[in-house]
Amino acid sequence: MKIFQEEEIREFVGVNSKAIEIIEEGFAALAKGKVTLPPIMRIDIPENNGEIDVKTAYIKGLDTFAIKVSSGFFNNPAIGLPSLSGMMMLFSTKTGLTESILLDNGYLTDVRTAIAGAVAAKYLAKQNVQSVGVIGTGTQARYQIEALSLVRQFDTIYVYGRNEEAAKNYAVEMETKLGKKVIVAKSPERVVKMSEIVITTTPSTSPLIKAEWLHPGLHITAMGSDAEHKQELDENIFSKADLIVCDVKSQCFRLGELHHAKENGILDDDKNIVELGEIITGSQLGRTNNEQITVCDLTGTGVQDTVIARFAYEQLVTSKVF
Repeated sequence: MKIFQEEEIREFVGVNSKAIEIIEEGFAALAKGKVTLPPIMRIDIPENNGEIDVKTAYIKGLDTFAIKVSSGFFNNPAIGLPSLSGMMMLFSTKTGLTESILLDNGYLTDVRTAIAGAVAAKYLAKQNVQSVGVIGTGTQARYQIEALSLVRQFDTIYVYGRNEEAAKNYAVEMETKLGKKVIVAKSPERVVKMSEIVITTTPSTSPLIKAEWLHPGLHITAMGSDAEHKQELDENIFSKADLIVCDVKSQCFRLGELHHAKENGILDDDKNIVELGEIITGSQLGRTNNEQITVCDLTGTGVQDTVIARFAYEQLVTSKVF
């Protein structure tokens, strides 16, 4: 069994075009029925504003699969610690023996989550955009915009965060990193109205974006709601969207933004919902014109974890002598 630390994993896996390729392959396998995907197991620790998720998936025909344990403790920044952590374990599909433990402290989850957002924008956002927006100022808010820059060119980033100082720090950092203008918005409404692509990256438990702020051509990717009590989007948004997409219907109707839309009678069933993998494989259409309002609900899947863990392992073992 081989054990790898975060520092060495970061050397070989990043937010790049190769990561987009492997995440798309994972979603495509899911759409083709080649994946065994059990429900997420979650442990909530409300007294510390924390949760631990266990995700996994087996892609038929592959020699390994991953089990990922990730934690989100959202009071941590106040004590100088990151909100997210975790590890991935790679198992042989032939023997069940552990091939590797990837002690990534949540880094691989950050990468695969950001890349999924980029894949959503690749198929659902307008080709030509000037301004994009992000709600949230944490690690994922950074990775999402970095990943988005791989699939769309844009000039301006609008950011909103409840902590104004954090938003200002985000602006300075991302301007330096991406060479683009970053404007700190005074409200989520300002972000939405000024942007053609908006990404929400928070653990919010009440809607941050209202339906009346939507405008023609807007694409929204919501990736923060991965538990029943979380919600970033007003459920009425789904009555105004022209195209509704998600990573896994059953999961999103249990944990994601779709869960709230169904609970409030906005969506009756999933017949008009498209899974991202179906668009990637060509069995369903993505955006078809520049006036459509599109929304993608991402809850994160075990198939993303298996493909990113396998890729990391392959890169690491081919670069080292054991």
